[in-house]
Amino acid sequence: MDERAKELIKDQYVFEDLVKIMELLRSGQGCPWDRAQTHESIRKNLIEECYEAVEGIDKRDPELLCEELGDLLLQIVFHAQISKDAGEFTIDDSINGVCRKMVNRHPHIFADEQANGAEIAFNRWEEMKSKEKKDETLPKTLERVARTLPSLMRTQKLLKKAEKAGFEKSGQAVGMEELRARYLSLCADANASGVDLEEFAYAINEEYIKEKSRAFAQAQE
Repeated sequence: MDERAKELIKDQYVFEDLVKIMELLRSGQGCPWDRAQTHESIRKNLIEECYEAVEGIDKRDPELLCEELGDLLLQIVFHAQISKDAGEFTIDDSINGVCRKMVNRHPHIFADEQANGAEIAFNRWEEMKSKEKKDETLPKTLERVARTLPSLMRTQKLLKKAEKAGFEKSGQAVGMEELRARYLSLCADANASGVDLEEFAYAINEEYIKEKSRAFAQAQE
């Protein structure tokens, strides 16, 4: 047994141990399967673990959530180790980046500003986020909305960002029952038409980005 492996057999572990375990598994003395993996080969695992962690939240099951967060953390450390092996970045770089982001976007905690209430704090977060991305255009903003999101979620995010930038009109508030009826009716019509709504919505989102990007370009002329 490798000496590093012996040192990692413990009764209680901390985050640093997980990083060391993954580093060992990916090393020349580690596991052939772990060494063979790429970001692409374990991409689906990351998505699955995210959904399983969400299931723990939805079920209000702390034991399940605890386990699934651990599995999700494993995937994060795995991807970070792959990038470290490629000389791109380390898990410490990721942690440094997100810590700086948290400090910068909470001036009411890490500076002398005030934020009395959750809504004010959220708005301040958004303001700081906008300052960080002050040179970002609408096309870039829309492109940054992950294509891997469920299409319905992605559509709503795209609409919100375009509306905030002044390139989309606000929707009309309606009751939950009406929304429910519209949603079920849309799904039923799609079924009757032989249309896969997820694929259809994905295509619509792609075209929407192009349309708003063209509108933005024309507004700059």
